[in-house]
Amino acid sequence: MKLSDFELEVMDIIWQRDSVSAVDIHKAIQVSRAVSYSAVKTVIDRLEQKGVLKRADQQGRTIFYASAIRKEEVSKPMLKGFLKRLFSGKPKQLIAQLIQDEELSDKDIQALKQMLASKKRKENQQDK
Repeated sequence: MKLSDFELEVMDIIWQRDSVSAVDIHKAIQVSRAVSYSAVKTVIDRLEQKGVLKRADQQGRTIFYASAIRKEEVSKPMLKGFLKRLFSGKPKQLIAQLIQDEELSDKDIQALKQMLASKKRKENQQDK
């Protein structure tokens, strides 16, 4: 599933909460960009049509929305497409770019080492 940057911004707000109204989504987005309520509502309606979010509750005229899918269901295919387009499908190049360009704390480096060690253990177990 492919989502635009604006759709992802809306979904990120929804993923952070159990349920949220369109008004609250609009307020949260306005912190980082000037956008009309109707534009936010249009994106919400589009996401609902795509089956990415659902109506979770209604209080009076206010509708509350919740995610219909997990974040990973969107992020995994998008990351694979990104990796294919920008790094010829080679994760090593993406990781090298991140390590070179991003500031990593000792804690970040330790976490990366643990992830790599875990990945290596899993692959070794599969080879047996």
